[in-house]
Amino acid sequence: MALNILLVDDSGIMRKMIARVINMSGAPVGEIIEADNGRAGLDALGNNWIDLVFTDLNMPVMDGAEMIERMRDDDVMREIPIIVVSTEGSDTKINKLLSIKGVRGFIRKPFDPGEARDVIFKAIGIDTEATENVSTDPL
Repeated sequence: MALNILLVDDSGIMRKMIARVINMSGAPVGEIIEADNGRAGLDALGNNWIDLVFTDLNMPVMDGAEMIERMRDDDVMREIPIIVVSTEGSDTKINKLLSIKGVRGFIRKPFDPGEARDVIFKAIGIDTEATENVSTDPL
């Protein structure tokens, strides 16, 4: 089963770096679709089959938190697992995000392929104990 992943971040360079790390993670990746803000992310979700969303929080036009809220209000999108990718360091904010239905993980930038694999597998319900041999070069 290959996962179609939506990657939402306002920095094109960061999207490319995150996509590279996800591809190196050993996770079953199909297509990675990119969007530069939450509004474009919602459009991509409406036009593509997406199995997993990686989203930054701080973006222009529509931030990641608002995109997540709108996904939760949609009958089709509400079940798609979400991983928040951010430089945000506040444990309070991270715990609040993880309490939102659909947010299945948080990963702090920068991260390596092993961390990406672990958070992806956790989000989709795969045991990470069986998958150990992945490079851990940081993003």
